[in-house]
Amino acid sequence: MNKVLANADEAVAVIPDGATIMMGGFGLCGIPEHLIAALHRRGTKDLTVISNNAGIDQFGVGPLLHSRRIRKMIATYVGENKEFERQFLAKEIEVELVPQGTFSERMRAAGAGIGGFFTPTGAGTLIAEGKESRVINGRTYILEAPLSADFAFVKAWKGDRTGNLVYRKTSRNFNPVMATAARHTIAEVEELVDPGGLDPDGVHTPGIFVKGIVQGPAYEKRIEKKVTRG
Repeated sequence: MNKVLANADEAVAVIPDGATIMMGGFGLCGIPEHLIAALHRRGTKDLTVISNNAGIDQFGVGPLLHSRRIRKMIATYVGENKEFERQFLAKEIEVELVPQGTFSERMRAAGAGIGGFFTPTGAGTLIAEGKESRVINGRTYILEAPLSADFAFVKAWKGDRTGNLVYRKTSRNFNPVMATAARHTIAEVEELVDPGGLDPDGVHTPGIFVKGIVQGPAYEKRIEKKVTRG
């Protein structure tokens, strides 16, 4: 089955206002930059975005925040975006902060069909409020629920026309678990090959999880924070 779409604008045309969308990436590494930009151009609003971080002011998730398209953010780290900080302090955006390991495991649980899991992370803190807890081997654990979404935007290095994906280095971060945890996964890739062009043993996300795939024309791959050594 050929899952290739003409471009990112066609890919995001199926996304309605009010959707919940997972967006892969760690900082600005491995982000689906073309899909995010196309969603911004389309004007889709009232979104719940599940992403490790909120990008920076001018790139990644940042433009969606600036244009007030995001109603709620579920993230682990949001410290590089001044507009996010402003909206959060002004109570203009709903925010759910999740410990990073818990964040990953909640999505993995959703993709694996697991109804929840107990973790010691967050026990005895604000994160534990309203959650079931148990003492296991003398240690307190809290119950965390799976985290799923209507859509997932993932970015891979290579993909074939049937949706099989291969990630490269740090971009193999939250993308693989997000691809399994959403009802409709859209992938963007740097290189698109014909079926058989990928080593089956090297495939990270099987095509069964991917509904559509688009090849990005070029990638900026910005650096989140430039640091120089004196």
